[in-house]
Formats: sequence, structure tokens, C-alpha cells
Amino acid sequence: MNKILIAALAALVAAAPATAQRDPAYADARAKGLIGEQTDGYLGIVGAATDELRRIVSNINIQRKAAYTRGAEEGGTVEQFAFVSGCNLILKTVPGEKYQAPDGSWHTRTAAAPQRDPRCL
Repeated sequence: MNKILIAALAALVAAAPATAQRDPAYADARAKGLIGEQTDGYLGIVGAATDELRRIVSNINIQRKAAYTRGAEEGGTVEQFAFVSGCNLILKTVPGEKYQAPDGSWHTRTAAAPQRDPRCL
């Protein structure tokens, strides 16, 4: 991945969580482990899906897809941006938050480093 792609991606990843944090329902669902970071760069529902969880996840994922699409205009693909974002967003989880391991299973972050795809930098 070229330096422009990495720099653009870093800016997009930094902005995405800030927008989501403004939604108290998002923060509550995240703190309760109802939603978590997926390996593909999108937010996922961890357990039983409710209409409210679907709304939260859909709204955030629409914003992320738009950010990844803008970033891809600088070079790379939407999928590349999403993958690298997934790597970084999983790394940014804090203890107690949910994330998806490379095998697709959901884990609760501990003080240890999260399990990430070996392709993550």
C-alpha cells in the first residue's frame, strides 16, 4: 500500500469513531458488548439483532463505506481501505469491547493485544 493510501486511511479511521461517539445509543451498545468491530472494517452485531441495533450499525457502516470510498479515490480499493481500517479499529478497541477475530468468532478485548489478521501491519 502506498504512503498516500495509508495517510488518507489514517485520517478516515480517526474521524469515523468520533462521529459515532456522539450517538449515546452507539456508546451504550458498544459498552454492553452488543456490537463490535469486524475484520472487514465495518461494525457488526454480536448477538441477537434488534431493530435499534440494526439502525445503529447501518448508520455507522454507511458513514464508513462513504469514507472508504472517498479514500479509494486517492488510490487503492474500497476493500483495501475497509480491511486496513478493520485492522486499526480492532487495535483501538479497549478492554471490555467486542471485536471479531480472523476466524470470524467474537472476542471480548482484554488488556492483551487483540487477535488480528496476520496481514495487518
